[in-house]
Amino acid sequence: MALPEPENIRFDLQVIASLIEPGSRVLDLGCGSGELLAWLTAAKDIRGAGIEQDKERAARCIARGLSVLQGDLNAEVEDYPDASFDYVILSQTLQQVYEPARLLQSLSRIGRRVIVSFPNFSHWSIRLQLLCRGMAPKNDQLPYSWYDTPNIRVITLADFRRFARDVGYRIVREIAIDTDTGNSSGRTVRFLANWRATYGIFIIEKLHGGGA
Repeated sequence: MALPEPENIRFDLQVIASLIEPGSRVLDLGCGSGELLAWLTAAKDIRGAGIEQDKERAARCIARGLSVLQGDLNAEVEDYPDASFDYVILSQTLQQVYEPARLLQSLSRIGRRVIVSFPNFSHWSIRLQLLCRGMAPKNDQLPYSWYDTPNIRVITLADFRRFARDVGYRIVREIAIDTDTGNSSGRTVRFLANWRATYGIFIIEKLHGGGA
């Protein structure tokens, strides 16, 4: 398998890749055309699998030699035994999930740790549009109009911290980044992250005896 250059991968995927230990068992949900899985397989010798709903993207993954299922991630994850993976990745998909707490419960069952990333709705550009225009905002990370968006909810970094606590997860690591959709360059944001970051990336794990 040809190894894609890391600088050609989306910046958020570069950050996620840096969090995965070599030789890990990884499931990538909504894996697109398989850029992250291909890089991790070649560079870190992971045992990887993916689930992708789009038929054409799933076909491209399979053509690259990746082990990818085409189907609905909410249904497909139920078929995996407990503790099948070291990491389950849910990248830029949480905002499209109808029952996020239920899905994360399934992911923490099949994976030791879950890596979640999502666009940050509290970025300053979003706040400014709401303040000045009083209309549903759009930007590079959330490019759709309110009437045709696949995103059924909006999330901020602060929202996710509270959500993780409320449903019984420990945040192992939080990384805020500033990058545009599809951009291979970006930077980590450490100061006023809920204001300045375009995306949040969280590693979470289930608390022993935590809630649903």
